Amino acid sequence: MREADLDLIFQALANVTRRQILDVVAAAPGSSVNQVAEHFQMSRIGVLKHINLLEEAGLLVSERVGRERPLHVNLAPLQLIQERWSDQYRNFWAGRLTRLKYAVEGSTQE
Repeated sequence: MREADLDLIFQALANVTRRQILDVVAAAPGSSVNQVAEHFQMSRIGVLKHINLLEEAGLLVSERVGRERPLHVNLAPLQLIQERWSDQYRNFWAGRLTRLKYAVEGSTQE
């Protein structure tokens, strides 16, 4: 994954409204832009700008079906981020915590 792609994903997730949009669409896959906009106290155009940024980041996908545009959450970018960082740090900290556990258990048995 390119750094520019990561920047788009993190930029999209940095905004509370966009995170809420992801929650709305995850709870009701196939929602239209109008259905999502009903959850927010902003114009439909304002919500659409957030949706477009989420699509650009790959976190939302849609396709035109007539005049409708059903929205679906795409978790693949989040999975790539999770694999990149959490696996790396989990292994690092698991090793450290195991050594700490043995050090503590060794000192309490004396």
